[in-house]
Amino acid sequence: MTTTVLARKYRPTSFESMVGQGHVVQALSNALTQQRLHHAYLFTGTRGVGKTTVSRILAKSLNCTGPDGQGGITATPCGQCQPCRDIDAGRFVDYVELDAASNRGVDEISQLLEQAVYKPVVGRFKVYMIDEVHMLSNTAFNAMLKTLEEPPDYLKFVLATTDPQKVPVTVLSRCLQFNLRPMAAQTVQLHLAQVLDHEGIAHDPGALRLLARAARGSMRDAMSLADQAIAFGGGALQEDAVRRMLGSVDRQHVQRIIEAVAAGDGAGLVAAVDALRELGLSASGTLEDLAAGLQRMAVVQAVPAMAQAVDETDPDAQTWTQLAPLLAQDETQLFYSLCLQGRAELALAPDEYSGLLMLLLRLLAFKPGGGAGASPKSEGSAARPTAAEPRSVVTGGPQAGQLARAAASQPRPPEPPSTPAAIVAASSPATRAALPPTAAPVVQPSVPPVASAVPSAVARDVRPASAPWDDAPPEHLDAPPDMGNEASVSSGTKHVEAWENGPPPGFDDGWGDGADAAPEAFTSSENASTAAAVAGAGTASASASASAPPMPLSRQLAELPPDPLSDRWAELVAQMQAQGLITALVRELAVQSQCVAQRQEGALSIWHLQVPRASLCGDMHKDRLTQALAQVLGCEVQLHVAQGAAVNTPAQRDLAAREARQHAAEALIEGDALVRGLLAQYPGARIVPGSVVPI
Repeated sequence: MTTTVLARKYRPTSFESMVGQGHVVQALSNALTQQRLHHAYLFTGTRGVGKTTVSRILAKSLNCTGPDGQGGITATPCGQCQPCRDIDAGRFVDYVELDAASNRGVDEISQLLEQAVYKPVVGRFKVYMIDEVHMLSNTAFNAMLKTLEEPPDYLKFVLATTDPQKVPVTVLSRCLQFNLRPMAAQTVQLHLAQVLDHEGIAHDPGALRLLARAARGSMRDAMSLADQAIAFGGGALQEDAVRRMLGSVDRQHVQRIIEAVAAGDGAGLVAAVDALRELGLSASGTLEDLAAGLQRMAVVQAVPAMAQAVDETDPDAQTWTQLAPLLAQDETQLFYSLCLQGRAELALAPDEYSGLLMLLLRLLAFKPGGGAGASPKSEGSAARPTAAEPRSVVTGGPQAGQLARAAASQPRPPEPPSTPAAIVAASSPATRAALPPTAAPVVQPSVPPVASAVPSAVARDVRPASAPWDDAPPEHLDAPPDMGNEASVSSGTKHVEAWENGPPPGFDDGWGDGADAAPEAFTSSENASTAAAVAGAGTASASASASAPPMPLSRQLAELPPDPLSDRWAELVAQMQAQGLITALVRELAVQSQCVAQRQEGALSIWHLQVPRASLCGDMHKDRLTQALAQVLGCEVQLHVAQGAAVNTPAQRDLAAREARQHAAEALIEGDALVRGLLAQYPGARIVPGSVVPI
């Protein structure tokens, strides 16, 4: 004995029973009620959303005669008259359904159009329904254009397609187009529950939720999957059985993966992938469920109020609410993007499980602190140069290449023991002892002077070969302020002892208003005179600098007076990056900030930073930087961040070091005897700009 499948048995027979297509039902119902009928309709949408169903209901509405045989065009066909019953049974002579996928030639369309000249046999209208109309050939489309534009009054065309982009615009312009949308998972789940209740089949809400997600907006797919699940479960729908049938990944596996990434547990990730391999679960499905979970975590993080309004009917909601605090918002967004892109990479991997494991390890690598064991590249005042890199460069004479190579080949002298950087602070000796040791100064190898040398500012600012962000600074690195600007220079030369006349404008020191609330100020009269001198020099040379090329950043920073506080901040930033404590936007806040003041209040270390970008002043970035700084200093830290011009920042130092290394490399090549000889031998020869890269 055979049974009718659920998709056919419960096909809607009226507009009222249609599910998830209210916009189409409303437009057609109003048109039928007002008798404003178009001669051609085009229904588009993915498979199983109701294109053929709407066409049949429309045909019944046009030809319904009512139970008494006296009815007319209506938006609510009775379903009892002879035309309605014949259309439902597929034997109404005036309703023709043509499959364009198998009848796509001009001969089939011409044969159909030849019958259009005859009036309906038993109905009020002839209705030609052409399914998958995009499969017709160009000649078939051209053959039907005239009839489609001006059909007889008794003829209606209904076209359906899953790919409207392939339908010629000449056909689209002659039709009234309706787009049937994919149905929401909740809509599919509710409809499945009604059908199964009517059938008397036991079911779990979790099983219906899995079927609705697997249907991906298609009601017919959901009905077919329900038939399969009923057979698989022996007449009942249980969540475990449906999950095994679909090969879906249990949320507990996804939960373990997210917890392992948050904890930096590489062994846990390997064990999770091994468990998925043993169960035979799809790697692509795992990434899909992982991306869905990260999406829900991102919603909870962005809208904390949604964590309070947990859907009691959704068992997964509580899980994602509990997992959301484990990751920062930027980490969640990054992991979500990696999961989406990783699904495309699975096909390139040796096997899908090794590809899944590699992607999960990539998530771990991008987790702050996940790469703490490695020694990241660093560049700037707090970094050490490599042994193969010369610290001084000489140019200008034919012996420049030989001198530079000789200097590089000499053994490096021993480095002195590490000593803390000089920092002037109004604090006790115990406070200074609490600060961690910093990198020792590097002894530069001596090179005999020659006739023409690189400017001292460039030689002094040569930095190691690498930067905290690998081989390139951030593209959005803010340019240094104009060195002729008094405000910029003064802010770049403030020390710990500054603030003789109060804190700088625009700063919130966190102590409130009133004289009693303010702590003892730290002053330095040397900074004001230094800033005035630098500003006066900049004003006097304004006309000359307007026509001259811009001064290199390394020269600008070299002309600044010594700033122990900026040196100390650059060293701390390098230490935080080396330990993997700051990443992403928190790292940008650290490297683009200028430390304008620091003081010690007992066991509390107070730092004031100034950053030019307002987007980096958020509380979340400040809190994470405070935690990282406290971990490096080993004491409680209070951090204040304000927007303003920043000078001598770690980012600017690293960029200046890169600039100086590039200039030194170019000067070394230009001064090499072999290069100079080749340029002299071949008059048209030149060094290609940008081809010289420092090692």
